[in-house]
Amino acid sequence: MRATRAIVAVGATVATIVLAAGCSSSSSSSSSSSTTTPTSSSSATATSSAAASVNYATCDSAAACGGMTALIAAAKKEGQLNVITLPSNWANYGTIMADFTKTYGIHITDANPEGSSQDELNAIAQLKGQSRAPDVVDVGGSFAVTGETDGDWAPYEVATWNDIPAAAKQPDGDYYADYGGYVAIGYNPAKVKVAPTSFKSLLNPIYKNQVAIDGNPTQTGSAFAAVYAAALANGGSLSNIAPGVSYFKQLHSVGNFVPVEGTPATVESGQTPILIWWDYLLASEVKTVVPGLKIVIPTDAQYAGYYYQAISKYAPDPAAARLWEEFLYSTEGQNLWLQGAARPIEMSALIAAGTINKTFEAALPSVPGSGTLVLPTEAQETTAENIVAQQWPSVTS
Repeated sequence: MRATRAIVAVGATVATIVLAAGCSSSSSSSSSSSTTTPTSSSSATATSSAAASVNYATCDSAAACGGMTALIAAAKKEGQLNVITLPSNWANYGTIMADFTKTYGIHITDANPEGSSQDELNAIAQLKGQSRAPDVVDVGGSFAVTGETDGDWAPYEVATWNDIPAAAKQPDGDYYADYGGYVAIGYNPAKVKVAPTSFKSLLNPIYKNQVAIDGNPTQTGSAFAAVYAAALANGGSLSNIAPGVSYFKQLHSVGNFVPVEGTPATVESGQTPILIWWDYLLASEVKTVVPGLKIVIPTDAQYAGYYYQAISKYAPDPAAARLWEEFLYSTEGQNLWLQGAARPIEMSALIAAGTINKTFEAALPSVPGSGTLVLPTEAQETTAENIVAQQWPSVTS
């Protein structure tokens, strides 16, 4: 499952940004502003001569690509976009892809939709030079770093570049955060009669044989995030994940932790009526089969993370790849991720501009506290991964 992809921070130092958490005071519920989806009507200027002089494999902004009209024309001429590992029910990607094709008439091929970030990097390496190679990727942070180290990315700054927080993008434009969410507790109220509100509350004996995460945290990024969140709730820190492992060991010892892979099906059946997962996946994947599902961000730990976009340096459809990024970071694209219950990286800018879709925003679970998010550094993440790899086997032993 794509949920195995790690969502991690990539900064060299601790990065503090604001992950907008709740309803705003902005006055508009419109999804349009100066950063609306670029369209073919954005300019009447002829584009053929401009397009002829542009190298779409290297241009690093719409302006450098000859302007939006030229970029759109070149992308339409390519007529194809290759994406990879984008399940249609993940963060509203099915609608996003359909709307992109409807807007521009560009066909999208989505390879290996249930694959992983590593699968994306493998495809970049293995399919280089082929027409079916990925044009763009959507990967966890550590994989974005690996791709940059390997020289796989083509720098590109979307028109709304300044709306992406500095801590959430590589300064040279190699990769940039797109959407994210918080570790949350999802529960089926038909089977869980007392609402859990925190990691501490899950230790209550009334939750015997009810609590799961979505896999082994040594292999699954979202399960690893659950351990990180548990650490923050139990005296740990971004530099000390060990209390999170100890917490799950305690949860297992009292009989509440079920060491299986929690899925929408296990929540529905009652095998694991409580699932700790990303809030937007609980909303988009579990709530579709458990309509009454409740989603709560724990009061004692707010841990969040993002995925990242990058354009392949070897993209067979380089203009379409760049137009895709412009679409994703437009007001329409950002609100489409929000519709999928994910928090788009430009959410704060949308709120400030009054262009956020208030209906989608209001559907997000509320976040206790200020909504200020401090991401672990790459070094902290690596240390945490090593500790979990060493200590996790003791949880159920």
